[in-house]
Amino acid sequence: MTEQNKNEFEIVNEKGESVKCNALFTFESDETNKNYIIYTDNTTDEEGNKKVYASTFDPKDDNPILGPIETEKEWKIIEDILNKLQEGTTSTENNG
Repeated sequence: MTEQNKNEFEIVNEKGESVKCNALFTFESDETNKNYIIYTDNTTDEEGNKKVYASTFDPKDDNPILGPIETEKEWKIIEDILNKLQEGTTSTENNG
């Protein structure tokens, strides 16, 4: 397995279709005691931005099942992390 393939996985969408996705990153929240995965199916929205999704998962499970983000608090934690990553990427691009 190549390094690139380690981050690939498949999900079944609401239409019952198998969709290849790429994990962007995972993290554990001390506030919720849950693990989260941020991923993309490599599609874009109307403005050309890559669509990104978030789910809960159990990292100890060999074949983890993705769960829903259930509270506003969880969405806020995820949003804050994405914003910090975006700021870091933007400042790196501007300085490079």
